[in-house]
Amino acid sequence: MITQNRRLVYVIAASVILLIDLFRRLISGELLISLLVGYLWSGLTFGVIVGLAGVGLSLTYDLLGFANFAHGDYITVSAFTGWGAAYLIAGAGQYDLGSLFFLGVGGTLYPGDIGINVANTPGAIIGGLVVAAVAGAVIAVILDRMIYRSMRESGAITLLIASVGVAFVLRYLTVYVFTQQSFGLTVSAQTYDLTVSGGTLSVSVSSLVLVGISVITMFSVHLMLTRTTLGKAMRAMGDNRDLARVTGIPAERVIRTTWIVGGALAGIAGFLIALLQGTITYQIGWTLLLLVFAGVIMGGIGSVYGAIAGGILIGLITRVSLVWIPASFTEAMGFAIMILILLLRPQGLFGGDVAWALEPKRLV
Repeated sequence: MITQNRRLVYVIAASVILLIDLFRRLISGELLISLLVGYLWSGLTFGVIVGLAGVGLSLTYDLLGFANFAHGDYITVSAFTGWGAAYLIAGAGQYDLGSLFFLGVGGTLYPGDIGINVANTPGAIIGGLVVAAVAGAVIAVILDRMIYRSMRESGAITLLIASVGVAFVLRYLTVYVFTQQSFGLTVSAQTYDLTVSGGTLSVSVSSLVLVGISVITMFSVHLMLTRTTLGKAMRAMGDNRDLARVTGIPAERVIRTTWIVGGALAGIAGFLIALLQGTITYQIGWTLLLLVFAGVIMGGIGSVYGAIAGGILIGLITRVSLVWIPASFTEAMGFAIMILILLLRPQGLFGGDVAWALEPKRLV
């Protein structure tokens, strides 16, 4: 206990020093308030995507008890599929359907040719988002039926290793079908310039839409888990699977629904991270997955609200840390803060799973 108290003192002291330095930079003009607000906004937009992907990962972990390392590649495949659909919708009747769906791989079609972005082609963006969600759900259910279902009694380690194999298969199928290169997806969208303390903060329409979609999706998941019979059954199985089965809860139906929801959230996160970056690559999901795991562990693995809070915290840390460190080190800073939190609170910020405590566990 003494050691943990000392760690807490050190963390508080370091936090106070950083805050003092931050105020010093702001007062001296070394750091503009508009730049700091820009970092905060950028961190929020990135963090909600990390949190959204983390919710899907937490749901499957809470119910099945294993860390699905293929979750990142659900994100990748769904992102490619969703953006292929968006291109089809935006350019149908003008360009070759094959070039549209395969995103112009090989240089036959470029984003500027069809002017795809949130402002110019909102219908295509919405349609692509829906397709990405459906693709993620379908992939998750199919892989569970083909691979994970027969391994459930073999233990979490077996499932984890199987998920790593699935991840590599999905990743290199994506390379085979599309390309190994990173390439652009959208043209620049409209931005709003806001005056903040003498500086200018640019907020793009894409980032506003992204945050709005993420918040609506998270709130919808909350309503499903706390207001529907199926959601309550998912919570009950997460608490005690054997007891839930004894009370007559249809276990396979609940597991299937969990994969559908988790896969759909992965698909939405994949589509949105590509929208935020304006580019896509076959490693987009794997790169995001590392930060998703960091956010989930930081928030308390198995906690839905913990995954959201942890994801947003990771996003803010990786962006605000630009005040002190180069951009190439920002992700490492996110992992460092995760380790500090776990040293002080091993179960994570929401290890008690306060999300489920919002309502009684009674099933109706």
